[in-house]
Parts: sequence; C-alpha cells; structure tokens
Amino acid sequence: MSEEILINVTPQETRIAYVENGVLQEINIERSRSRGIVGNIYQGRVSRVLPGMEAAFVDIGLERAAFLHVSDIELKPEEKETGVETRPRMIYDLLRTGQNLVVQVIKDPLGTKGARLTTEITIPSRYLVYLPNGRNIGVSSRIEDPIQRDRLKDFLGKFMAESIERTGDNEIGGFILRTAAEGATAEALRQDYDFLLRLWASVQERQSQTNGVGLIFEDLPIALRTLRDVLGRYVEKIRIDSRETYHRAIQFAQEMVPDILPMLEHYPGERPLFDMHNIEQEIANAMERRVPLKSGGYIIIDQTEAMTTIDVNTGGFVGSKNLEETIFKTNLEAASTIARQLRLRNLGGIIILDFIDMIEPDHRLAVQETLKRSLEADHARTKVCEVSGLGLVEMTRKRTRESLEHILCEVCPTCGGRGTVKTAETVCYEIFREVTREARQYHAKQMLVIASSAVIDRLREEDSTSLAELQEFIGVPLRLQADVHYLPEQYDIVLM
Repeated sequence: MSEEILINVTPQETRIAYVENGVLQEINIERSRSRGIVGNIYQGRVSRVLPGMEAAFVDIGLERAAFLHVSDIELKPEEKETGVETRPRMIYDLLRTGQNLVVQVIKDPLGTKGARLTTEITIPSRYLVYLPNGRNIGVSSRIEDPIQRDRLKDFLGKFMAESIERTGDNEIGGFILRTAAEGATAEALRQDYDFLLRLWASVQERQSQTNGVGLIFEDLPIALRTLRDVLGRYVEKIRIDSRETYHRAIQFAQEMVPDILPMLEHYPGERPLFDMHNIEQEIANAMERRVPLKSGGYIIIDQTEAMTTIDVNTGGFVGSKNLEETIFKTNLEAASTIARQLRLRNLGGIIILDFIDMIEPDHRLAVQETLKRSLEADHARTKVCEVSGLGLVEMTRKRTRESLEHILCEVCPTCGGRGTVKTAETVCYEIFREVTREARQYHAKQMLVIASSAVIDRLREEDSTSLAELQEFIGVPLRLQADVHYLPEQYDIVLM
C-alpha cells in the first residue's frame, strides 16, 4: 500500500488530502477564520460549577464557555501512584467559581456546544508526548516488540535522570513514546525531549505573564501538524502547492522530522493539485446521501444531531447463486465502503449500521471482521459492537471536530433542515384554509394571494374549480400573483 499526502493552500483555507493507492481516504479542512483549537492550552477561569452534571463551565476567552467534566480533571500524583481514591471525586471538591486553572482543548466547539476541556495537559512532538503533570514513562501499544519497548524506555529514563541530577527538580513530568518512536535513535529522542522541555518552560512563562483568561499555547497549523502526527510508513510523497507553505514545511522538517525531507515536494503545476486524483469530485460525492457500491448495491447515510445511521441495500445487484450469497457479498462490500466514508466525511459519535439481514452466523462474523479490518487505517479511535440478530451494528468513532458536511454546508433555507418540502398541492390547501379564516375575521373587498410559481400554476389549473367554489363561498374575489423569489412553502394573503 502506498500513501500520498496532498496539501492545497489558499489564503482562505488549507486542505489536506490523504490518498491511498490513488483513492482519496480522508480530507481535513482548516479555514483561516475558523481554525480548530484542539490542542491549544488556555488560562481559564471557572464561571459556573454544576454539581448535578459533575461538571463546570470555564471561560477561556471564546464566544461560548467551555465544558470541563469531572472525569477530565487530572488526578493528583499520589492518587495516580496508588490507583485508589478514598471516595468518588465530586466536582465541588475540586473546583469553585472564580478559580483560575490551566486547561487544554480536547474537542472543538460543535454546533451549539462549547469546546470540551481537560486539565491533563499533553504536548506532542514527533516521537514523544509530554505530560507536564505526569511521572511515568508509557509506550504506545502499537510498538509490540518487547526489546524495542525496553530500549526506548531506557533511553528516556536516562534523559530524565540526567535532568533531575542537573536541575535538582524531581517533578520533570511524564512521557509517552509514540508509535513513530519505534527504531528511533537516542539522538533523535534526545532532540524531542529537550524541545518539549523548552516548550513547556515557555508555556509556563507565558502563563505567569497572563493576568486574566486567554491563550498561552497554540498548536501548529494543520499543514505542519500533519507532518508531525499522521505520517505512516507507507507515505511516499507529500506534495504542497504553496511555495511559502513548502518552505515552512522544509524548515519544520529539518528541525523536527528530518527523515521526511526526501518526501516533501513542491507542486508548481498549472493544473490544480486536487484535480490529479479527482479529489474535488470525491468531496462533492461525500455530500450525497446515497453512495453506490461497485456491485450495484448502495448505502444511504443520514447524519443527525444525536447519531449517524447508515442503511445498506442490494439495489440492482441480483447475484449469481442465491439470495443469502447476494446479501453476504453486498454487506462485505458495504463494510469496507462504510469505513472509508466515515473517514472521508469525518463522521463521529454514535453510528448505527443497518446491514441487510443475514441468516448464516459465519456471514455476520465475516462482515464484522471486514468492518474492523477496514477501520484499522482510521486515525480516529473506533469501537465496534457485535452484529445483532436484526443485522444492526452499533459503533462509535471519536469526534474532535466538525464533520465534512458541517464544515462545507449549512441548513437548507427552503426546508430548514428537514430534507423535504411540502408539495404544491399541500400549500394550496393551506391557502384555502387561510383564506376562509381571514374572510370570516375581516371584511375585505378583495384578496391577493402571492405564492411561488408552482403553487400559483396549480391554483390556476388543477385546483381552479376548487378556487372558484371558494370565491363563491366567501363572497370575495381572489387575485393570484406568482413571485419567483418565494420559496415552495411560502405564501402571503393580502387584504384589499
């Protein structure tokens, strides 16, 4: 498998496309006016404590107060070491209104909800994650070789011991060795280690100079964050169509990730970078409810505020053997397609998958395994439950930012987000009722009905007899006027 990362930069936004074997798998968008704040560290002030929710609202200088749950408040060092608490922690034992504290954003504001916070500060670099309030050394579970794990922990333990001996400070903090650290040299780890300590010292200095609430550490822009965080061993090229961003990437790579320098490439072509892999069309397709499968079947994706539902259908696929085999093949293809669509659309939270009912237990198990295997490449954490007897699969996918649809789209002004509008026939009958109501309430000499062209055309044609009967019943002449600016459900009745 080969992976290529394409970075498209304009003054208004930066778009990152992850392409595997020539097919778009994921798209991240960061706009200059609405840049994400996950990873940023703030000096905050508790504005309200909510014992009933075991949470608090914290003012960090944004439009909406951020949310801090008791489970996201870091344990004290002695509690971490024992692993036991004397009693369940209560929010009123930990926070009070007006209290200042350092917090980090773990989830961007979504819809009407404010950002979600934690007091467990983490600062990542290429190979390490620094926990200023920690004490231990952890290793990514994806580094499975015990020799590698011990080697890396020994290196880091030596660095920490030297720091303690030099400074006399036992509170160095904790570290987690990231997956990318596997095979890293001691020198590379040392560079990351020293960089993180210097960075944290600058954060502390800025905090001491901040009297009120405000930002004290801002994470990297999305292009540089991508170089730091998301690279895998299959990445072959990183193409950037902005010369300025390319030079910044070169400088960043030289300091932080020198091993990716050969992968960086500036794209100066006249043809837009994203057109090379038909990415613009893929983004347009990701806005559609219906996603076709190669077999002739299709899936329907409906995103709501509470959850996302995905329905699998055989469509025009009739198979070649029997019904059960047709259903099984459709579900297998849908499982891999669903995993790709979750990444591409950045769908998170609770997700319900309605596979076509399968009789054979082995088939249900195979579909579930295919789904799990397809989700392994996803950078977001996922959890998949067993296939139920009805063919439903419940799963969750970690959501830290808005979905692609929420970034690129807004609620339809015509239907208000329902996804449907009333028919012209329904609106005509509403007009009849409203005309009758106003005729009884007011004594008008004439009434003018203004509506969309489709509604007026129906009143003049299919419902012309009903309109004539209505005029005779109320004893008031009715005039009709079409307005091209009126929406399908919009109408006005003017008394004259």
